[in-house]
Amino acid sequence: MKYLIIFLFLLIPININALEINSKHAILYNMNEDMVLYEKDADTRTYIASLTKIMTTIVAIENIDDINETVTIPYEALEGLIEANASVAGFKLGQKVTYKDLLYGILLPSGADATRTVAYYISGSEENFVNLMNEKAAYLGLTNTHFANTSGLDTDNHYSTVREMSIILKYALQNETFKEIYTTNKYTTSDNYLTFKSVYDNYLSRYGLENKYVYGSKTGYTTLAGYCLSTIANYDGVEYLLITTEADGKSNYPLHIMDAQMIYDYYISNYHYLDIININDTLITLETKNSKEDKLEIKANETISKYLNNEITKDDFTFDYNGLDEVDYFTNKGQIGTLNIKLNNEILETIPIIYSGGLTFSLFNFFTDNLIITLPITLLLLFIIIKGISVLLIPHQTR
Repeated sequence: MKYLIIFLFLLIPININALEINSKHAILYNMNEDMVLYEKDADTRTYIASLTKIMTTIVAIENIDDINETVTIPYEALEGLIEANASVAGFKLGQKVTYKDLLYGILLPSGADATRTVAYYISGSEENFVNLMNEKAAYLGLTNTHFANTSGLDTDNHYSTVREMSIILKYALQNETFKEIYTTNKYTTSDNYLTFKSVYDNYLSRYGLENKYVYGSKTGYTTLAGYCLSTIANYDGVEYLLITTEADGKSNYPLHIMDAQMIYDYYISNYHYLDIININDTLITLETKNSKEDKLEIKANETISKYLNNEITKDDFTFDYNGLDEVDYFTNKGQIGTLNIKLNNEILETIPIIYSGGLTFSLFNFFTDNLIITLPITLLLLFIIIKGISVLLIPHQTR
């Protein structure tokens, strides 16, 4: 394991008031260690609009045997979508498509026609498929999430929280098929229809915003949910995941995109990984006993890094060792103590100190290091030797 990454108390989830984000709910993770970096009202139930389709897609993938299988767009998939003002991928009644086409149609153009089609063929109806979605939510341990449809249309019993939506997205990203679709910007269907990712990239070009770090996204919008956004990003080897909901949907400006850019910029500009201990650094130096070596250096067998504010340096850390003061040649291999890593007198992490051997036995040092035992024995032996010699030297009397 290259990194033993510890999350500092400095990064306990906080509200960055200075950022003044527009979204009512938000949560940001450092995915390298699955730690929350930032949250804003993350556990309040919220409408989630098309973020719903993250769950729809992963449930569909897990229930499709062959994503290249061809199906026909049924009437049930299109009924009422126009009246509901639902976003669609543009599939037509009777059109032959593959499940793969439908999956891309769900996540890229955010098509309710695609969600209903996979629901129809997997479960027989949208209602039955929604049951699978709620079963998956229960499996993931979600207590503030409930689905009523496959596309995210507003209804009282269709909701989640940004924290629980992040759990769903993290789970879905473990599936390679899902991740490939989620991180794709455009896709050509089996009948040569080119489809693009939903409005996220359009907003970027339309308003001159930059996509510096984001490489996967899913947007959402309804009247009640406002602007919603899920993204994953990467910078300098750090993976991030961000969920936001309820940015003002009446605004003509993409406030959810602004929020994402602001949050990412803040953390990428102000935080980084710092190697506190490098592999082979000397952790402690101990006295030895019964050994040719005068000292024993215990070295780090891995690099210990911490994600922290740029203002903090290695000099700000202190290390307290608790354990054996000296190592004997006869000391058993294994843990002989612990080392506390501290910042501002707060213990951030405790690591074990392991003795793995390596001392060379010294007979001379054995005697000198153990005089309280070896001196009496030595004197006794000398006495016996001298006594024996004296007996041999005394002449025998002749009768």
